[in-house]
Amino acid sequence: MSDVTIVGGGPAGLSTALFTAKNGLDTAVFDTDETWMHKAHLFNYLGIESIDGTEYMEKAREQADEYGVTQHLETAVTNIEQDDDGFQITTDDGDHHATYVVLATGADRDIAEQLGCEFTDSGTVSVNLSMETSIEDAYATGAMVRDQEWQAVISAGDGGAAALDILSKEKGEHFHDFDTPTDAE
Repeated sequence: MSDVTIVGGGPAGLSTALFTAKNGLDTAVFDTDETWMHKAHLFNYLGIESIDGTEYMEKAREQADEYGVTQHLETAVTNIEQDDDGFQITTDDGDHHATYVVLATGADRDIAEQLGCEFTDSGTVSVNLSMETSIEDAYATGAMVRDQEWQAVISAGDGGAAALDILSKEKGEHFHDFDTPTDAE
């Protein structure tokens, strides 16, 4: 069982994973590595002058590893069901359980539909400002919730918003993940 299970390991999923694992939640990511980032080159990501999308993904995965994220690469999630204790996640390598689930599967909204999330009139997953869906403790990020704005930096921000909401719920108060230069020492 993990505290947080993330379906999709692109910028949104790994951003969520980084925040939650860094702040003490047991975090698992299931990813088939079909991210659009492999077709991208980033010139418009703040703080990065120029990086190939595949290289960016490698660095993001390494950073997640450093914080103890369990990454199930090339593992597809085939179903998610809500139960009394959270979510039962079915993958092609077995069943897993989580308190929170974050959907970060790009424009593929099938798993959100299976879970029973509400959709907007334009066909995107309906979320609040914290990226929570109509299903309590289930979040959707990135292209799942956006009709047109499919950018790595926006997706990473969506993942961060979901993570901060989860962390706030866990801590019982608004949580902000601020670090200072002394934290780096």
